Amino acid sequence: MHGLFRWSGKWWPGIIPLVIFWAIAAWTSTEPLEADLAQRSVAALKDTVLDKRRISVAGRDVTLAADAFSEDGRQGAVTSVGAVPGVRLVNDETRLVPEAKPFVWSAERDVVRVTLSGSSPLPAIKGRLMEAARANLGGIEVADRMNLARGAPQGFDSVALLLLDQVGKLKDGKITLSDTSVSLSGMARELGGREAIAAALKNLPEGFSVAANDVKAPPYIFQAYKDPVAVTLTLTGNVPDKNAHAELVAAAGRKFFNEKVVDNLKESVGAPSRFAAAVVPALGALSRLSTGTLVVSDREVKLSGDALYEAAAVQIRAGLGKDFPQGWQFKPEISVKPAAAPVDATVCQQLFTELLGKARIRFESGKADIVADSAGLLDRLIETALRCPTANIEISGHTDSDGDEAANQALSEKRAQAVADYLVKAGLPANRFSAAGYGSTQPIAGNDTDQGKAQNRRIDFVVK
Repeated sequence: MHGLFRWSGKWWPGIIPLVIFWAIAAWTSTEPLEADLAQRSVAALKDTVLDKRRISVAGRDVTLAADAFSEDGRQGAVTSVGAVPGVRLVNDETRLVPEAKPFVWSAERDVVRVTLSGSSPLPAIKGRLMEAARANLGGIEVADRMNLARGAPQGFDSVALLLLDQVGKLKDGKITLSDTSVSLSGMARELGGREAIAAALKNLPEGFSVAANDVKAPPYIFQAYKDPVAVTLTLTGNVPDKNAHAELVAAAGRKFFNEKVVDNLKESVGAPSRFAAAVVPALGALSRLSTGTLVVSDREVKLSGDALYEAAAVQIRAGLGKDFPQGWQFKPEISVKPAAAPVDATVCQQLFTELLGKARIRFESGKADIVADSAGLLDRLIETALRCPTANIEISGHTDSDGDEAANQALSEKRAQAVADYLVKAGLPANRFSAAGYGSTQPIAGNDTDQGKAQNRRIDFVVK
């Protein structure tokens, strides 16, 4: 009996292997079950919109944590997991995404990137906005600073996509949607961009409105460069329309008698009022320079370069602004070209003949009033006269044969005298010049064609 008790008191060591076998069996059978429940719980939520979803399983108990975008969506997610076969209990750790009041979304563009900020109602919409920004903005960097929030107005996604299209028209700026109000600020990338944005905003869905539109147009730029080496006048920048385009190119052709006009202008909206009325006299001033640049930016005219002589520089600095429409500004930066070397009378005559062979001093029809388009040619003639300071010069006027001979004689004399007066006003000594009129008595071409008559209507400089 004693032996029996001694044996029975040592039964417990046999329990240890049994416990180990049970634990191994429980572990090997529970792990596949938990993995299966987790997989089927995830599948049950495939049609449910959630953010930050996390599922963990302990035995047959499932813990669901997620941010939901509506109360119905939150409860539906819990119910879907609870309905998974094999799930005993759902530990609900879901919550609602915070609500944004007001619901604000914005897109801001600077030199290097576009930043999307504020709130987006759903992850899918957030992704769609990022894709649209990358697709529409020409490869520029797009930074995502958006948070998820409830409270978006109905139609938010379509309005945000429309506004992203407008960001592409900005050089820099910001577009903000606050509930149903749209605000814009910044600078348009191109002329006409501001108007294009305003037109697009007319297509906002019902209920949305523009609270503020402070998008500015870029400066309206017109430029002209006179290059004495290439002997060209290059026009670049913008003009309002076809009529202004044709007017300015024609004016350049009349005023620049020696240069080839290179037309690189483009027609763009947004020109300041009376644009051509300011640019035409500015081109006339540029024609009087040896070399120079004209820059018109909105209503500001900048002219820089070298005048051919001091009096011309004074006239341009003082006089050009008076020719501009009201509200326009003139900023001259005019210096004087160094005086050219003196020449003898023979070379002086050759220079006069060469200049007047390229262009004619022009007058108002039937009058002795010199047309402003001739200012550039006259300045070249004055520069030449300054190079031969001892030469006496006859300024001779000629007409075609049309009309009364006595009237032609009188007109030729008046026109010759008008040119002489112009030279004296520029600072040349009056005693160096004499004015003579020859009417139609010395033609250089036939008077039976318009071309021939135009050649005969002329002013000649004759060095005595």
